[in-house]
Amino acid sequence: MTELKTMTNKPKNDEQAATTSINFEESINALEDLVNALENGDLSLEESLSTFEKGIRLTKECQQQLTTAEQKIALLTGDDDNMTAVEFATDK
Repeated sequence: MTELKTMTNKPKNDEQAATTSINFEESINALEDLVNALENGDLSLEESLSTFEKGIRLTKECQQQLTTAEQKIALLTGDDDNMTAVEFATDK
């Protein structure tokens, strides 16, 4: 399975923004690997549960990154017709 890097939601410069983007893509690829492992059916029950938990964590992290990106796009484009004002999520 793919080794995961620590993801950040708040890049401080263009280089960090590129790293966050790469980490998002790596996370999606890792999620696909986890799904394939589960679908393969060769894992024990304990391994399946652990893999499922990792998948849920990755899904939540990716969703948070997408939400942050949507908020940033809405601010940059001034598109507030379909969005309500909310505070940006902060790193936990």
